[in-house]
Formats: sequence, structure tokens, C-alpha cells
Amino acid sequence: MATPTIKDDPLYLLLREGRIEEFNQRRQSGVACDLRGADLRSLDLRNLDAKDLDMRDAYLRQADLRGVDLSQTNLNGASISGAKISGTLFPLQLTADEITLSLVHGTRLRYR
Repeated sequence: MATPTIKDDPLYLLLREGRIEEFNQRRQSGVACDLRGADLRSLDLRNLDAKDLDMRDAYLRQADLRGVDLSQTNLNGASISGAKISGTLFPLQLTADEITLSLVHGTRLRYR
């Protein structure tokens, strides 16, 4: 697993700048976004349309994910240590224990 990176992807940069609405609009218009292994720590991602995003190995430490629907997001290998997850919907492939281990201990999420 590589170190989480700050990417040059224009949509990723929108997330880093807190421009979630613009990110969502551009994705809905068909613009692709590569978030694999992305450094998303401490970002406010509330209201993110995460449907079909590939966030494998992403680093979400202390990110604000409250209310985000991640049920159709690939989070395999991602870490959510210390993230705010109230109301977050996770993929069915992740058990509650797996989510708790990542949240509390920073382990990488593993699909069953």
C-alpha cells in the first residue's frame, strides 16, 4: 500500500478546497475522478455524492463523513481513523466490527 497522496486531479482539488457542490455537479456531467489512495484527511465531505467513487486505499483520517451515502463506494483498503461518521451509510460488504476497527485503531477497511 502506497502512502496517501495529494493528487493533481482537478476534481480531487475541488474536494481539498471544500467545493463539494461543484465536485458533485462536475461528476454528474460525466467528469471522471480518481480518488484511489487519495489523502482526504480532515476534509469536510458532507453532502458528497459518493455513488460509484473508487476510494480504495484512501486516507480519510478525521474527515467529516456525516450523512454521506458510501453504500456504492469502493472503500476497500481505506482508513477512517477518527472520522465523523454519524448517519454515514457504508457498503454492505463492511461489517460493523471492521468499521469500528478502522475508526478507532486506523486499520484499513477490508471487505468480507
